[in-house]
Amino acid sequence: MRAFAGYLVLLVALPLAAFAVLLPANVYRAQGIAAPDCDGPSSVLIFALPAVLTYGLGALLGYRTGRRFHRLVSLLCLIVALATVPNIAEAVQELYRNTATGECLG
Repeated sequence: MRAFAGYLVLLVALPLAAFAVLLPANVYRAQGIAAPDCDGPSSVLIFALPAVLTYGLGALLGYRTGRRFHRLVSLLCLIVALATVPNIAEAVQELYRNTATGECLG
């Protein structure tokens, strides 16, 4: 029953991880416009940080159980968690860029 609850949490968090991977940190740069996006990095981080924590924990717990199916799910969780890391790095870089230029201070 506990494994079913864990898999249910991973299944419910899958759209969160999809948003974390697909949302760009700067929507304007993604369209080819050189303009600062003051809301972009925070909207990415709102989805990406819980997704990394959820799937990272799922990878750790799935690997520790030792069964073949659980290790396969652990590998898939690790892939999802690692897929969000570049977008987190891009969002943090965009936050620093916005702070350094001073365009998004309000």
